[in-house]
Amino acid sequence: MHVSGTPLLGELRRLIAHEGPISVERYMALCLGHPVHGYYRTRDPLGAAGDFTTAPEISQIFGELLGLWTAEVWHGLGRPGAFRLVELGPGRGTLMADALRALRAAAPDCLAAADLHLVETSPVLRAAQARALAGAAPTWHDGIDTLPGGPMIALANEFFDALPVRQYQRTARGWCERRIGLGPDDALAFGLSPDPTPEIAADGADGAILTLPAVALDLARQLAGRLARAGGALLAIDYGDLYGGTADTLQAVARHRFADPLAAPGETDLTAQVDFAALARAAAGEGAVVHGPVTQADFLLSLGLAQRAERLAARANPAQVAAVRAGAERLTDRATRGMGHLFKVMGLAGPNQPALPGL
Repeated sequence: MHVSGTPLLGELRRLIAHEGPISVERYMALCLGHPVHGYYRTRDPLGAAGDFTTAPEISQIFGELLGLWTAEVWHGLGRPGAFRLVELGPGRGTLMADALRALRAAAPDCLAAADLHLVETSPVLRAAQARALAGAAPTWHDGIDTLPGGPMIALANEFFDALPVRQYQRTARGWCERRIGLGPDDALAFGLSPDPTPEIAADGADGAILTLPAVALDLARQLAGRLARAGGALLAIDYGDLYGGTADTLQAVARHRFADPLAAPGETDLTAQVDFAALARAAAGEGAVVHGPVTQADFLLSLGLAQRAERLAARANPAQVAAVRAGAERLTDRATRGMGHLFKVMGLAGPNQPALPGL
């Protein structure tokens, strides 16, 4: 049973009653981005008081290292006099604030050349970003289509996992699209399209779930094509699989705990594990060079996370020392469920550019 009194549920019931069951992709898009009741339109989901915590909120070192990474990539591009510094899904602006502080201290010439752009649809998070980045004069965009031309260095931390996906389940008839309809008492329920999708020829045991990240793949193609034409790099950091596979990775999170994806539409965060192999194929097909992916632990440690943590600890009080070391350990934890293992890092770059740092 999936009964909830969330404001979005009534609209979903009316939609399904009128049009029939909807795809997982449409359900995710409405739950996360509905103009009135969408999850990201109505709240700041980050931090202890929210539903989840991202790497920039765990340790300032994360954003600082990405700022220094940006400077190295800029040098590799030949130090252009102007470039677009872009963040996709900037959260509260914490990552970019830390990155800009690192650039200000270590690479002021790179900072002077940076033209800051943020791709963000949430009014609540845009307000938080404006506070965090006061003085940095960012330009906001609803999507990548309005980003100005020229060389670009883009950061995307926990961005691709929140893009809507389509799902298919293997049956005796073939791969049937997974859809969401109404069950008993008008509760939301998963079901399958009656007819298989003949275009899908993947192997899979009966009951296997195949996730197709069509929105993410389209975005990767657009970004990769731009990098191939104008130069630059994209750094994508997300929880995901290096090689793809057939498993149901759709999940919901509320108050830092896993939740039923159908239980409270519009009130929980919905994500799906990122298929880095599929993103890499899509990007390479548009002429971009793929670097990685590697684990987050390998990436951050290769950029000097341990050394930066020790420098911060050297001038901190005991409580701050403990916090610095705990944050660094959490980001690089290689346990099965640790961030250092679960999260992967992949870079895309234009052709004829030096290798990307850490990859």
